[in-house]
Amino acid sequence: MTNGLARGLRWVVQCGEFSVNEDGPMVTMPCAEISPPSTAVVIPQGYLSPRPRSLRGAVNPEERPKMDKKSFLQAGHTPTLLASFLYFDLAFMVWVLLGPLGVGIAKDLGLSHAEKGLMVATPVLAGALLRIIMGIVVDRLSPKKAAIIGQIIVIAAMAYAWLAGVHSYSEVLVLGLFLGVAGASFAAALPLASRWYPAEHQGKAMGIAGAGNSGTALAALFAPGLAASFGWTNVFGIVLIPLVIVLIAFLFMAKDAPDAPPPKTLAEYLQVIRDKDAWWFMFFYLVTFGGFVGLASSLVIYFNTQYGLDPKMAGFFTAGCVFAGSLVRPIGGNVADRIGGVKSLTVMYIFAAIFLAIVSFGLPEAWMALAAFVGAMLALGMGNGAVFQLVPQRFKKEIGVMTGLVGMAGGVGGFYLASSLGYSKQLTGSYQAGFLIFAALAVLALVGLTGVKTRWRTTWGASHLTAARI
Repeated sequence: MTNGLARGLRWVVQCGEFSVNEDGPMVTMPCAEISPPSTAVVIPQGYLSPRPRSLRGAVNPEERPKMDKKSFLQAGHTPTLLASFLYFDLAFMVWVLLGPLGVGIAKDLGLSHAEKGLMVATPVLAGALLRIIMGIVVDRLSPKKAAIIGQIIVIAAMAYAWLAGVHSYSEVLVLGLFLGVAGASFAAALPLASRWYPAEHQGKAMGIAGAGNSGTALAALFAPGLAASFGWTNVFGIVLIPLVIVLIAFLFMAKDAPDAPPPKTLAEYLQVIRDKDAWWFMFFYLVTFGGFVGLASSLVIYFNTQYGLDPKMAGFFTAGCVFAGSLVRPIGGNVADRIGGVKSLTVMYIFAAIFLAIVSFGLPEAWMALAAFVGAMLALGMGNGAVFQLVPQRFKKEIGVMTGLVGMAGGVGGFYLASSLGYSKQLTGSYQAGFLIFAALAVLALVGLTGVKTRWRTTWGASHLTAARI
């Protein structure tokens, strides 16, 4: 009798009909359409207690979208994500190329420590400033068109340097300005990929596309050896081969997202700059990405000067450090998706500051310095992924210009670190001051993040406004 009632009993309550089965009560049809059976039981109004007000609209944590591999692949456009990675990877390889070639260039041109620091820092600064322009081009044309234009400019500059040669310090600096266009790729590659993915997958998508910064490791790994075999000028010609191949692949694989935001007016750009959160993100990325690219540009020269390693071995040491930082960027984005970008960044700043402080004291053995740099790069690389898990949540409609602004700040940080290491060595005979000041910046970023996290989590990052974890 009881089982029969559980399977067939119908409850007519207010304006809905409920059926009871093994899964519990559920609405089946509105009252106007009910044709109650002879055994219908009518429950008086108010018999069933309403859901407590405090629970209305609450989200069960188990009901959050599951970010598994299948749903991620279905959410976006995989060929575009891969094309963004390849473009970004080769662009970053070229962007920091003067660093791995710096020992040979400095020897042939007779450069001082300060000049070596400025030489490797110039492409970083140029890339930082050009990211603003690239961000505007992305919004006005499209990420794909902007990326194609950038690739063509870089290929032309490399071809000229190979065919005409580089004969003076001023010519190296001019080449560095053109290599900055490769660094500006950041402002095109990341919007191209991220616009295809929803909020809950932004960290992973941006992390995969951003893992193209592993190109800095390719430069450190291969450029010194190629320079030893063929001369550093001919390396510019050799690099043209993969650049052209990737450009052709990019033309066929990349596709702009259909729901791209409309172009921004100048007033809208200024409006973004007036938002204090934009400045916080710029500063946070100045530390994480600035530390990453500054070290990637400087470590070949550092290991050669500090420990007497030959350029090829110094390149291997540098490649190990840079691979560590670049390969964990997607992990950093994924971790930020799961535990929140703020919590992830907090841990990364702590470790980055500790390792940079350790290496500043001039460790007695090269392998010890290598271990400390790997630790620092792991923290900075994961921090890069965490920052760009947060940026699209706060500035989804302005992601093009914000990518340019935040990327510019990261480049400025890299320029500062690379140039300050050279000037520190020139003026004091040691790299210590350069490392310690940057470690202090990481601590300052940690303090700033602690100050804004409560406001972020109760405004634009509140759980009822976004599926992403902040």
